Amino acid sequence: MEEQRVRSSSSSSISSSPPLHTLRHARRTAFNRAFAAVYTCAISALLYYHALKLIHSATLSSSFFISLSFFLSDAVLAFMWASRQCFLMTIVYRDEYPENLERVLKKPDFPALDVFICTADPYKEPPMRLISTVLAVMAYEYPTEKISIYVSDDGGSELTLFACMEAAKFATHWLPFCRKKNMIHRSPEVYFASNHSWCSETEKIKILYESMKTRVENVLESGKVGEEYINEDLQCGALSKWTDGSFTRQDHPTVIQILLESSKSKDTTGHLTPNLIYVSREKRRTSPHNFKAGALNVLLRVSATMSNAPIFLTLDCDMYPNDPQTPLRALCYLSDSKIQSQLGYVQFPQMFHGINKNDIYACEYKRIFQTNPTGLDGLVGPNYVGTGCFFNRRAFFGGPSATNVTPEIPELSPNHAVDKNIQSQPILELAHKVAACDYENKTQWGLEMGFKYGSLIEDFYTGFRLTCEGWRSVFCKPKRPAFLGDAPISLIDALQQCQRWMIGGLQVAFCKFRPITFGVRSVGPLVGLAYTNYSFWSFWFVPLTIYAFLPQLAILNGLTIFPKLSEPWFFLYVFLFLGAYGQDLFEFVIEGGTVQKWWNNQRMWMIRGLSSFMFGFLEFFLTRLGISTYGFGLTSKVVDDEQSKRYDQGKFEFGVSSPMFVPLTMAAIINLVSFFMGLMQVIRGSSSVEGLFLQMFIAGFVVLNSLPIYEAMVLRSDKGRMPFKTTIISTLLALLLTFGAWPNLVSLLAISTFLALK
Repeated sequence: MEEQRVRSSSSSSISSSPPLHTLRHARRTAFNRAFAAVYTCAISALLYYHALKLIHSATLSSSFFISLSFFLSDAVLAFMWASRQCFLMTIVYRDEYPENLERVLKKPDFPALDVFICTADPYKEPPMRLISTVLAVMAYEYPTEKISIYVSDDGGSELTLFACMEAAKFATHWLPFCRKKNMIHRSPEVYFASNHSWCSETEKIKILYESMKTRVENVLESGKVGEEYINEDLQCGALSKWTDGSFTRQDHPTVIQILLESSKSKDTTGHLTPNLIYVSREKRRTSPHNFKAGALNVLLRVSATMSNAPIFLTLDCDMYPNDPQTPLRALCYLSDSKIQSQLGYVQFPQMFHGINKNDIYACEYKRIFQTNPTGLDGLVGPNYVGTGCFFNRRAFFGGPSATNVTPEIPELSPNHAVDKNIQSQPILELAHKVAACDYENKTQWGLEMGFKYGSLIEDFYTGFRLTCEGWRSVFCKPKRPAFLGDAPISLIDALQQCQRWMIGGLQVAFCKFRPITFGVRSVGPLVGLAYTNYSFWSFWFVPLTIYAFLPQLAILNGLTIFPKLSEPWFFLYVFLFLGAYGQDLFEFVIEGGTVQKWWNNQRMWMIRGLSSFMFGFLEFFLTRLGISTYGFGLTSKVVDDEQSKRYDQGKFEFGVSSPMFVPLTMAAIINLVSFFMGLMQVIRGSSSVEGLFLQMFIAGFVVLNSLPIYEAMVLRSDKGRMPFKTTIISTLLALLLTFGAWPNLVSLLAISTFLALK
């Protein structure tokens, strides 16, 4: 076992009370700290070497600009590496014991649980994924009368409402079936796709499910809910009010539909069902809606008027629950009296199903969602990642030791007790009022209360602000994944998703509460720098762009810019390269990854650096100058059969023309040409061969990582090949860069990117 147990915690001060959770420190922590000290010395020596080169270079000469470029590049690399080490200084692992929960807290005393599920576009986020998530939550091993599920439809689509209606109807059959079978898979889509014992009852349930699926998909295909599908038994008379088309426009009124009510609705065996409430907040073009953070704040307020559970769970519509005991695991921490008053949230890792064998697009994001949180957990707790998180509602109304931020009406207070039926007229009127698009005007919502506004990655920013207010968090990573979601299966979707994160990170990096200053002061240097690493992630494009082009263009121009094999500085470069990559590989594999997946991760790091990181960085600053605008773009979860087949085969999907592919293709072409030019010099026995070794190694390394690009440019004929237009543009730009334009590398890339964006 790689880690060791250091202490345990229970929810009682009595020593005989059973433990609800335990914590272990990783044994490799001491090694990580020692390695960081040695590597820091090596980085300092490298920066000293660059400083010497700058001092001895003639001002405004080519050698001066080359030395300055590498000094800048390696300074960024040094900062990003150093801030990354903050995640490795105090790694911890946790275990929970939900079987002990009822010995400490009786089931009737379990706190109520609200669940917020967000969706926005039925064509990018298929309604059947939403249905599977809703049904799996409803089937949790938790008192059903204590669960209230709120579905936020930010697209205001009658198709999504219809899907929720169908889920409510099917739930009356599905919940008794889950209780009787006591199965682990509570998502019907997953259950029927898995190996399980068949019987007449199972066959009957499957027929009902397939019938529901057909109705939902027919409605989705037609784009409109027909009269024959309106079910009066589910209180859906209000649906017809919006079937004239206004429901799907950007401007739409508030719609709140109570589809199931736990005090009245029963399943086929007579058991009460959870509450199921559909919410589509009012939207107007003249009012800012603050994207997902705005939707979550509406759910926070609407749920306060109806159920006001002290704990709530946030979920994306495609992130279905994979373990029915997950709420009990979260409760092992949230009910622990020793940490309860300081605990803001319990974060489960984002994990994905359907990723191909070697995760070619590195969409698992193992470092962000699994490795880094274990390091933050040893400090003050992991960051919030937008889904799979159980919150203490109190955390959204001020710090743990501070006076609550008082909401504008008492009904929204976390201490308010709802004493009316959720379908009563006063409750519904208040719910509609707090969901209005102008309700937040002149209030503290998004500033001091609720989910925080100001970044496209509201989850990261909200988690950071909660941490700065003094709230702690816990990273809960059970052996069986608590939630499984969909990952992009096309390269452009993966890059656009990452670009949105880069912009959101920079919005946090340059806001009033920037991690590098405010964060360091509030929660200390380690945590502040860890959050800084995330917010400055797009800065990776600087060293990646320089190392992808400058050494190679130097080869083509007959210049040697690195130390020779016989010089001591050469071994410094070797140590820095092997040290950084070796540590990264070690951390990746020890956390359950494979060498092949790690290779694809570092390949995608390079690809993102020349695409998502660069475009996100440029778009952010162009927007700051008033030249461009950005918005929140959904990542499509719709799967094309041919595309899915290519993805399963491990083939990169380039099939669309995108400016993001241009820098990638340029780098692939220039590195291939420069590598062979250097090889020709070696064959001819040139006197400069010894000085070209590092340049040729870098070019060869990029060439090896670019094999999917060469294949897509030349060898493939399927729809996923590189568009001919992209290949031609990239080739022309590569020629321009090679013959006379290489000193203006950054400006050339900036200009081409700007033109592509416009």
